[in-house]
Amino acid sequence: MPDRKPAVLFVCLGNICRSPLAEAAFRREAERSGLDVAVDSAGTSGWHIGSPPDPRAQAVALSHGVDISGYQSRQVQREDFARFSHIVALDRENLAALKRLRPADGAELSLLLDHVPGRRGEAVADPYYGDDAGFDTTWADVTAGAKALVERLKR
Repeated sequence: MPDRKPAVLFVCLGNICRSPLAEAAFRREAERSGLDVAVDSAGTSGWHIGSPPDPRAQAVALSHGVDISGYQSRQVQREDFARFSHIVALDRENLAALKRLRPADGAELSLLLDHVPGRRGEAVADPYYGDDAGFDTTWADVTAGAKALVERLKR
């Protein structure tokens, strides 16, 4: 895998809130830094397959200049562990699910906030059942994680 360009998959439960926001923030940071990387997002569950991101996630991304209305939820597939060099979970439960699915030679797994100094082991809070302010908090977290991960991949 070291000879190919990095490919990053962001994973949460339903792929309608946290992981599409992480994908959007990472795409923006990678573009700003000139990092050539493939990016996608998925969920460990199949509850929302084919659905667009939550309208509140779309709104917070758009307020930061990123349109995610065209994203569609999908479920993680076994093939993703070969397609992506890095699979990044947004919380410990989804990281545990990914570890159960991962073949021995699969992608590197991590939590997004593991890449942010001082935040190792922290989860990006799930804003789904809260108010709009939760989506602002999630955007701040995924942006911090995206910046740190881009810097790591550039090294």
